[in-house]
Amino acid sequence: MFYSSLTDASRLQFAVTAMYHWLFVPLTLGLGFIVAFMETRYYLLCKKAAKNPADSLSIQNNADFWLKTTKFWSTIFAINFAIGVATGIILEFEFGTNWSNYSWFVGDIFGAPLAIEGVIAFFMESTFFAVMYFGWNKVSKRFHLASTWLTAIGANISAIWILVANSWMQHPVGMHFNPDTARNEMVDFASVVFSPTAISKISHTISSSFMLAAVVVIAISCWYLLKGREMEFAKKSIKLSAIFGLCSALFMAWSGDNSAYNVAKTQPMKLAAMEGLYNGEKDAAISIFGILKPGYEQGSDENPFYFNIKVPKILGYMANRKAGAFTPGINDIIEGGYQFEDIDGNEYTAKSFKDRQLNGKVAIKSLELYHFAKQQGDTSKLAELRNILQDNFKDFGYGYLKTPKESIPNVPLCYYSFRVMVGLGCYFILFFIASLLLLRAEKRGGKPLEKRKFLLRIALLSLPLIYICSQAGWVVAEVGRQPWTIQDLLPVQASVSGIKASSVYTTVIIFITLFTALLAAEIKIMCTQIKKGPHVNEE
Repeated sequence: MFYSSLTDASRLQFAVTAMYHWLFVPLTLGLGFIVAFMETRYYLLCKKAAKNPADSLSIQNNADFWLKTTKFWSTIFAINFAIGVATGIILEFEFGTNWSNYSWFVGDIFGAPLAIEGVIAFFMESTFFAVMYFGWNKVSKRFHLASTWLTAIGANISAIWILVANSWMQHPVGMHFNPDTARNEMVDFASVVFSPTAISKISHTISSSFMLAAVVVIAISCWYLLKGREMEFAKKSIKLSAIFGLCSALFMAWSGDNSAYNVAKTQPMKLAAMEGLYNGEKDAAISIFGILKPGYEQGSDENPFYFNIKVPKILGYMANRKAGAFTPGINDIIEGGYQFEDIDGNEYTAKSFKDRQLNGKVAIKSLELYHFAKQQGDTSKLAELRNILQDNFKDFGYGYLKTPKESIPNVPLCYYSFRVMVGLGCYFILFFIASLLLLRAEKRGGKPLEKRKFLLRIALLSLPLIYICSQAGWVVAEVGRQPWTIQDLLPVQASVSGIKASSVYTTVIIFITLFTALLAAEIKIMCTQIKKGPHVNEE
């Protein structure tokens, strides 16, 4: 009961912090590049004006417009950047305060990308951000432009290293367990950084962040059109962001397919939960939408759905990249015995939960005996116990689980969150296409965009939807991984610190209050800036 309560409290604390943090991060990642594109336009126009004295006045007027536009969106970037940093710092501290067992077990590996992120990437983006925001008329136009690009690149490099760390938790590679220290130690840094899971996660997450930033810019711009203000500013911001967003959304769709394939090979239980798939099948159909029966238990002969709209064979191909392959469901993963191909293309017979649980208990026991033999100076036993531990270490975490049910994530939450993410992702692809088509129609003599009030209001309503889409993606990724802190190696109940659950719940209340206040402050500051308009930033 102690660990159950403590684990729930620690998970809640981390989830609250992570979800608030992710309200700020994706806008930073995408808006940085949008601002950089705008300032590049300004810089090139300034160079053009210098080379064409006869047309310099008209060109300079255009350049001044892009300067005004750049400064406005860089202010929005700065507001969001500052608050994102505050929540991120707290998030990293929680690994030491609430997840000390986890930090001990894998700190040698997990800490490396976080250290690189802090020492190199965060330092880089923070340094050049200062120049980007405060350096107007203090440094040359070229150096300022370079600083803006380096701020955007630095922010994304920072995210890449954090995503590398998270990807390793989903698919632990490049490490060796040292029984003398009871720690996992890195042996192949390249495998950690360039694992297929890391590459697909980085691609999918960053492209989704770009898409979010594009929607935010378009929504704010549509507000100006509804108010009859800053028409040129709004329309050009919409055009640039829609192009950026559409490219990002299409890449996100491709990377999402690749991510699903990696999940199928490294986390089959997550994929089964995402699809509500209890019984596996060859050429499995993908569920478009269905309603799951509440309280459905694994192993039941009932249909888990009230109804389920499916498309034949799609899931089987996504999960296996070939026809006729078997995609396991939750019951199959628990029972084992089916043929499976891992991410490296090696075929094997899947082990049952009971077999993996037994292997995990053998690994845990052999580690205990290893330390006992070492204390007693029984060197003859050490090599034997080390080999037993090594043979069973892949299932180490299963030794902490008591029942098969503990290995199954929250299926309804994964299933519905996945459909929210995919459904809204498809919507935003159409959203960007529609934005570009409407601007093109206006250019060809059609109805001005500012007169399409209904569509402008839809764009505004899309602002919370993009954040829901972004958060739903993380719910799928992290809830679908449960009960694992590190896939197959360390469950959450074995990862937490030995502190009182009541203390953790107290911090949860404090963090919710603090983060909500920060969020409210950011919204108020941003709304104030938006109401003032871009003209306030003119020199």
